[in-house]
Amino acid sequence: MNEIKAVCLDMDGTILNNHNQLEQNTKNVIEQIRQLGVKVFIVTGRAYKEVLDITEGNVELDGIVTANGMITYLDEELLRQHHLSTEVIDRVIQLARDHQIFYEVHPVNGNRTTLKIDQPYMEQMIKQDKPDEVGLHEWLEREEAINQAIDWVDELPAVQYAKIYCFADRHQHMQQWISELDELKQDTPFSTSSSSPHNVEVMVANVNKATGISALLEHYDLNPESVLAIGDSNNDIAMMEIVGYPVAMKNATDQIKKITRVTTEQTNDEEGVYHFLKDFFQHKL
Repeated sequence: MNEIKAVCLDMDGTILNNHNQLEQNTKNVIEQIRQLGVKVFIVTGRAYKEVLDITEGNVELDGIVTANGMITYLDEELLRQHHLSTEVIDRVIQLARDHQIFYEVHPVNGNRTTLKIDQPYMEQMIKQDKPDEVGLHEWLEREEAINQAIDWVDELPAVQYAKIYCFADRHQHMQQWISELDELKQDTPFSTSSSSPHNVEVMVANVNKATGISALLEHYDLNPESVLAIGDSNNDIAMMEIVGYPVAMKNATDQIKKITRVTTEQTNDEEGVYHFLKDFFQHKL
């Protein structure tokens, strides 16, 4: 194995606990390995502003891949960007409304947006008690979105959009929705990615976390074999396949665990990333 020169970290279910918080120990170990000269990249489905809000702007990073690869940043500098076509956005939203699917349209810059006419059924979905089958962190995200993060609009502003996030409170409902999207893909090209059994995100075709990471590796002239990545869900599969040292969280899906070299001894709610990185780099820290 080549010496590790960069570390890619997923957020939800990985460096964040189940209340979507970043513990101080994890912040500290990120700073410590960067002082060793190791690059640290956040690779997430979240938007750039969300990353800054969660890290409170005081975590130094060498790059951020957002919206599952749709936008890649070097600090505040935009390195690579993709956006959805108007046709894809219009068709997916109409289909989501027909099937009563919770959806958020995420712009390249700015707050996530949803049509005001659909607010009642989405609020009704999230105001019920959390279903046992839905993860706590995902349910809390939806509550936050409903209460303060979404801009409810009469019509979508004419700006560029990075992705459409879709959620359903029942796994069966989401599976049916994914089938609808797969059928729509036949004549309207786009890609999809899921981080739990209750969500799916719509993005530009052939764009994923790996393509975002590739932009950073090209910029820093790094070999993928010298990169370590930690993740937990199926939208991390492309990331795991591109790096030389893929690591699964203890709470990761079976699909992730099958394609990674090692699994952390602790879950995301037990500061698994902190413990793993501290042990992995212990001879240098």
